[in-house]
Amino acid sequence: MEQQSANPLISFLPLILIFVVFYFLLIKPQQKQKKEHEGMLKALAKNDEVVTSGGIHGTVINVKDTSVVLRIDDNTKVEVEKYAIAFTTKKRTGDEK
Repeated sequence: MEQQSANPLISFLPLILIFVVFYFLLIKPQQKQKKEHEGMLKALAKNDEVVTSGGIHGTVINVKDTSVVLRIDDNTKVEVEKYAIAFTTKKRTGDEK
């Protein structure tokens, strides 16, 4: 009896399907989240309330090229790199103090 050789495409089909599933469930959402985070960092403006990746809550008082200056208390200012900003909590319309 002759054995029929399997089509190479059929043997790679499970690997192709796994890659497609990984792309749509893991890779694409992560790319979208990264793009949204970069957009948020570009849109940072004075008086935005932010939280850093270290958990520090503060208000943006100055935006520089690669960093921002945050007011975390009345007389306490901290300069952090932009990439350390995790998210904004809300935008203020004006300085309320």
